[in-house]
Amino acid sequence: MEVHVKHLRRVFEVMRANKLYANIDKCVFAAEEIKVLGCFVSRVGVRADPGKVKAIAAWPTPRSQKDLRKWLGLANYLHKYSAGYAELARPLSDLLNKDADWVWEQQYQDAFDSIKASLQQAPVLALPDENKSFGVVCNASDYAIGCALLQKDDEGRERVISVKSRQPKVAERNYPVHDKELLAMKPFVIYTDHASLRTATNSPHLSQRMARWLSFFAEYNFRVEYKPGKLNVLADALSRRPDYELAHVSRVTTDLYDRIRLAYQEDDNYTPLVQFLSDGKDAKVDRLSPRQRAQLHRYELADVLLHYRVDSGDPPRVVVPNNEDLKYEILLDAHDAPMSGHLGREKTYQMVSQTFRRPRIYKRVSYYVKTCETCQRVKPSGHASAPLLSLPVPADCWKSTSLDFVFGLSADDKGNTGILVFVCRLSKMVRLTPVRDKVTGKQAPQLFLNSMFRHHGLSETIVSDRGPLFTGASWDILFHLLGTKLTMSTADHPQTDGQTERVNRVLEDTLRSICAEAPRSWSDD
Repeated sequence: MEVHVKHLRRVFEVMRANKLYANIDKCVFAAEEIKVLGCFVSRVGVRADPGKVKAIAAWPTPRSQKDLRKWLGLANYLHKYSAGYAELARPLSDLLNKDADWVWEQQYQDAFDSIKASLQQAPVLALPDENKSFGVVCNASDYAIGCALLQKDDEGRERVISVKSRQPKVAERNYPVHDKELLAMKPFVIYTDHASLRTATNSPHLSQRMARWLSFFAEYNFRVEYKPGKLNVLADALSRRPDYELAHVSRVTTDLYDRIRLAYQEDDNYTPLVQFLSDGKDAKVDRLSPRQRAQLHRYELADVLLHYRVDSGDPPRVVVPNNEDLKYEILLDAHDAPMSGHLGREKTYQMVSQTFRRPRIYKRVSYYVKTCETCQRVKPSGHASAPLLSLPVPADCWKSTSLDFVFGLSADDKGNTGILVFVCRLSKMVRLTPVRDKVTGKQAPQLFLNSMFRHHGLSETIVSDRGPLFTGASWDILFHLLGTKLTMSTADHPQTDGQTERVNRVLEDTLRSICAEAPRSWSDD
């Protein structure tokens, strides 16, 4: 009572300072329990309004989606008093989907009655004490995400302050177990039965989704503590209900793990190790190989499955025996399954290595992805379809020559508007000859003889583009008489004669500067 009077005095002082008045007829003092915002608050905690609970419990069976939506709206108001509310309401939420047909089946009636019973048995939630630390327990499954805010009372007992649960979104249902557990986390002290989350912030292999979440959590001061599943009762119950569990998920996993257990018996390397860990105190270490004895602290046996971890902070991974069928099935599930989507080498390896341990698994994943027929057929290639073929390096200067014409220049005082360019493919020496723009196919070979042949002799090969000045019959006759060979570049691919094209670009830049000052004398020596 003294504390109550002290609080009243403080409230009255604030009211007096701000000239606020209270109606005495509406005031209640020294009450054991008061109604605040639709709930009853007492020194013990917070409980749901019995009137609202009675209204929910007395609600008749809905006859349409509209009726069901009204009732769920009222029930959602009190969902914080019901552990596992999201799981209980999931069938009814599915019935509200846009494309769902209204057929009230037994599963919907069971969910309807379960929510009523859960709210009628709603616990009294403890009042939060800002001077004490908070704790959050969380868990996630394929059909619900649940968490509870806890705080210890003066006697050291954990009291529930609030519970929260929701159904995962469609995309979230496809998350791996590690990501689902992280999705359920909230700031403060976090207790989880997924031990690897303690080192999630230090993991070098993070998905983009996990990186975004950890970036958000980095703004808060929290720590993650491991609580085994058998002790994490509250959050575990919020996220699991056997009658809603997806049968095909557990069946596939169980079948694979059962085959791994049987394969240990046929693997001479792991049979002694499994036997040693099974025997416990009576185990004889001399049956193990020197390598296994040195790494014995990294192995553990859980549910007759051999697990491996580098250190205490590393998540345990199932050791895969030397069985080709098992190794193929694991890669098939990680790469070819519809939920996997034929990911690349690195992401497939990340998916496999998070759950399984096998020597040289990266090499096997790389080969599997590289030889995947579907990936080869539907994914674009990141490499050239054929290797580039470069021209051979000539043995001596001017033994191989590339040539080209440059036109479009301003006319000089001699009427020249173009240049015939010769480049030695070995020394990169350049020889230029001014020409008129009216050069014909018969004149081009004569320009070659006068400008290059008499100065440097006969070239063994000559490289040019496929312009009409180099494809005429006069060139064929000339080269036949000289005994040399004309090599033409690939059509629409000037990079074949790249050095001449480069010389042309430098030449045009230089002449453009010269013509700006002396447009009629650019061809003078």
